[in-house]
Amino acid sequence: MREFLTTSKIDPKKRLVVERTKDFNEIYEPFDKHSARAQSERCIQCGDPFCLNKCPLHNFIPQWLKSIAQKDLEFAFKLSNEPSPFPEVMGRVCPHDRLCEGDCTLNDGHGAITIGSIETFITTEGFKAGLKPDFPGVTTDKKVAVIGSGPAGLSVATYLLRSGIGVDMYEREDRAGGLLTYGIPNFKLDKKIVQHRVDLLLEAGLNLHLNCNIGGDVAFEDLTRSHDAIFIGIGATKAKRASLKGEDANNVYSAMEYLTAIGKKNFGKKYDKAFDFKGLKVVVIGGGDTAMDCVRTATREGASQVTCLYRRDAANMPGSSKEYKNAMEEGVEFSFFSSPKQILTNSKNIATGIEVIKTRLSSKDESGRERIEQIKSSEYNIEADVIITALGFDVEVPPFYASNGIETNEWGEIVLDENHQSTTAGIYAGGDCYRGADLVVSAAYDGREAASAIVKSLL
Repeated sequence: MREFLTTSKIDPKKRLVVERTKDFNEIYEPFDKHSARAQSERCIQCGDPFCLNKCPLHNFIPQWLKSIAQKDLEFAFKLSNEPSPFPEVMGRVCPHDRLCEGDCTLNDGHGAITIGSIETFITTEGFKAGLKPDFPGVTTDKKVAVIGSGPAGLSVATYLLRSGIGVDMYEREDRAGGLLTYGIPNFKLDKKIVQHRVDLLLEAGLNLHLNCNIGGDVAFEDLTRSHDAIFIGIGATKAKRASLKGEDANNVYSAMEYLTAIGKKNFGKKYDKAFDFKGLKVVVIGGGDTAMDCVRTATREGASQVTCLYRRDAANMPGSSKEYKNAMEEGVEFSFFSSPKQILTNSKNIATGIEVIKTRLSSKDESGRERIEQIKSSEYNIEADVIITALGFDVEVPPFYASNGIETNEWGEIVLDENHQSTTAGIYAGGDCYRGADLVVSAAYDGREAASAIVKSLL
């Protein structure tokens, strides 16, 4: 260990732009054993590890780095899979530059350890070696209903099944995974990886009900009668609106509409052909990771020009810096300090462009972030054949909340106590329906902690 003085930081290799923009395969090449070990040996084994403390799951990062450095894959696999429901997913989609790697001590002059790539390596190689997380099978007569199969739902199911509690999972889509399946593009997360985790849970005793909408196909009250507890993990999929004139035009779409449609297309499923943007000028409004997912998807779909509008600058983009860099490499044009005023439409309610006004940053607000100020008489127009809004998401509030005493706050987020239990006993929740749109790792944490509370209440 502590080889940081002789070994430099290395990032995983990326496929060439001319190759990767022709398909939806993952762009990063996985670490081999040598690279994973060499990077792990750079760890200085801090007495107070910032990387572990910054991780929402509090993963045993220094410990599994040490295990890989010592060529003990089996122990690293166990360490990695204990606090995390799907490390090979987290290694791919977590914003490591803002979490574990961002707080690595070696950032001070040496470059952080490439933690995310090693995390991916451990479980991927562990699976290849025949290793599996431990599941005892359903050993109790207790049963929990899980509504939603996204990160929070898969996480709570993982830890309930590890405790021998039966799980019935209800998903309104045709495949499990939620955001992991239909929200994050394949070039960031191969769907075979998600399905493999689902298959492990099915093998462990999960009962999965697809194309099943709670409150429609199945009454929520039926679940309360047939289960010992309920976990709600329905996510946040309602697109925020920009309140722009013209945003109801026929060719203005929300990010999730677009990403879901292309996800279905890549699965060979039926999808709306209106989302075929080949040869079109596509403009995406927003600067987060979802916006980057949209612009990079449109590039792969053959759009003639892809432009991202963001009212601040690159340094203030809320998403991961590596996603912005990847989009830049792949030919996306960025128009910073640009705020849309209205969407221009023709007589058939078809958007033809966007009227934009230039902005600049001014004094800081109470949070410390610089305010946005519009520059007078700086308007200009951008042509567009298609417009996608990627401005974030609000939570959906199903009618069964109110009828079952499940209280929400002013944003529609479920109110929970310290045990992730709602205002109705026996009903728990986590993920975006509780936090608002947030990180995959935060949803995974909620699922794990909710499972712990449920186990304590039932066993």
